[in-house]
Formats: sequence, C-alpha cells, structure tokens
Amino acid sequence: MSAPHLYVHLPFCAHRCGYCDFVTSVGRNQRHADYADALLAELRLERHRLAPQPTTVFLGGGTPTFTETAALERLLAGLPVAEEVTVEANPETVTAALAALLRRHGVNRVSLGVQSFQRPLLEVLDRLAGPEDARRAVATLRAAGFDNISLDLIYGIPGQSRALLERDLEEALALAPEHLSAYELEAKPGTRFRHAHGAELEAQALAMEGYIELVVERLLAAGYRWYETANFCRRDPARDLRSRHNLGVWQGHDYLGIGIGAVSTIGELRWRNAPSLERYIAALAAGGAPEREPEPLPRAVRDTERLMLGLRLDEPLALAGLELLLNGRELERLERAGLAARSEAGLALTPRGRFLGDAVTVSLLA
Repeated sequence: MSAPHLYVHLPFCAHRCGYCDFVTSVGRNQRHADYADALLAELRLERHRLAPQPTTVFLGGGTPTFTETAALERLLAGLPVAEEVTVEANPETVTAALAALLRRHGVNRVSLGVQSFQRPLLEVLDRLAGPEDARRAVATLRAAGFDNISLDLIYGIPGQSRALLERDLEEALALAPEHLSAYELEAKPGTRFRHAHGAELEAQALAMEGYIELVVERLLAAGYRWYETANFCRRDPARDLRSRHNLGVWQGHDYLGIGIGAVSTIGELRWRNAPSLERYIAALAAGGAPEREPEPLPRAVRDTERLMLGLRLDEPLALAGLELLLNGRELERLERAGLAARSEAGLALTPRGRFLGDAVTVSLLA
C-alpha cells in the first residue's frame, strides 16, 4: 500500500499558548538538529509505505518555522517532491530569508496561524504575534512569490463579540488569501485556559451557532467556497485551492505521519508515535523505530470515519459500500426536514444540515 500523503510534525514553539493541546516542545533549540535527523531517519524507515511521488506533504506543529534554520533546511531538502507542499507558520517567524528558504525547497503553500487581528484577543490566546505581524507576513510571502496562502482564524474567544468577529473577517479578506480556515475555540477541561476563562467560555458557547453562520455568510459573499465545515477557498477557474492534504484525509485516503505524536493510517492499521522528544530522538539515532501505539482499523471503522468526514464536505459522498451504515428511516426524516439530500452522485448535507454538522451525521448512523 502506498500512502499518497505525508505529514511531518515539528513540535517546537517559542512558548505554549494556553488553549493548545497539540504535541509541542517549548524552545529546546539545542535539539532541533537532532530532531531533524530523527525525522529523516524515520522517513527512510517508512519510505516503502509512501507513494513514490506523494500527492502532498504537510509540515505541521508546533510552529514548524520556529525550527532552527539549518535544521529546517536540511529537513526540507530530504523530503520527497510532492504536488502540494504546505508549511504551517506563525506570523512573527516569517522573514524574507525564511520565505526564500521555503521557496527554494519546493514549498508552494503556507498556512499562517493568525487566529485574530484584535490585539486584546491575541493576548487572551497567549499569541506572540500582533495584527501588524500577520499583515507583514502575508506581504513578505507574496514578495517571495507565494500564490497560495491560507489564514487560520478562531472564533468564540473570551472577550470576542459578533462585531469583533466581523472585523477579523474584514481584516482577513483585505489580505486576499487563497484559503481561510475558521475554527471554533476548543479549550479542553483541565487546561489552564479553561480554568482562567471557564465562565466566559460557557457564555461564548451560546453564541457559536451565530458565529459560524456569520463566517459562512461573509465568506460566501466574498466569493469563497465553503468546501468543508471549517474551511473555505477562493473560487478560481484555473485551479483548485482546497487544501489537498486535508481533503485527502477527509476523503479517507491513507497517510503516513512522522515525528512525535504523529498519526499514520494505512490499510487496516493506525498508529500514533509516542510524544516523548528524547525517546524519539534516541530510538531513531540507534537505528530503531520510535515507540508507537498501534490501533487496528477494521473495515467498518474506516467506513464509518469516511462517512463522518465525507459529510463535512460540500460534495456528495458516494454511498457504494456504505449503505449498511445508514439508518434509512432517519435519512428520510432528515431529507424531509431539509437537512440532507440524496442524488445520483451520493449523499450530502444541505447548508442547513451543515450548520448542525456532526449532530446530523451521528443521527444517520444505523
């Protein structure tokens, strides 16, 4: 089996944002080079699982562009060529030199973690970058020749209002990104962020439905396509500006993940690399595989995931092989309610159904 998608996890960050629950490592500059070597060693170990020329490579984090320059360059030089190569970046890390490095090594898409253009909200989120950093980062990337830039926004931030969200959307659209992701803020129970902002988060939860409706309304009016629950791309007759990497995951394709905490799904097996930076580096330096947590994936589980993720998209999901997963009576009820629609191409949620999202999809399962 040859996975068409490769994910590379770079965990390093200048500091940890209060709401973050990703596998990250603060600072540790002295380990960046060793970690890059370990990533390349894991890639050599697992290269047989990857397509000869992958469709996509995605460097996520953490903050990949916080990685020490020589280590990042060596890593990029050792990655396979792909049609879409995405690197996540925080605005304050983007310089002309970094942009040139990325271009030199085949990166053709950059995803900027902007989150908000309102300084007080950025402070609530513990973000280092200010609004001017985001604008400067986009200008720097454009000057380097990047014509596929994605911006991440968050809504439901403590202190955020509908008016402030509208302002964020206006600021983002003024930069004319090819792609926008707008995510509901999730603060996991037990985190310091939840402890500090619990009451305000509860109040914001009541506004979430109105927020996503506002996001969709504004971005559709600006000519963007709402192609996945939280993702929008500019309509361009010359090219498809959806995130091809994430689209592959949502469509149930196999993917290989390398690095600490990275997940791989290939055939009927999923595994997650353990999150320990030191044990990961040591295992690969010794010529072995990193510590992993395997999870069998029976066909029924993969089909259920394909149904759940596929119905997040704006295109009909082909139902061949998935019919037994569906509750026929519930599907008929949802169709009568205008929340789902069947066609020759398959099954899709209507715009009303997509606003309700996973709640509708779960109800469809037999």
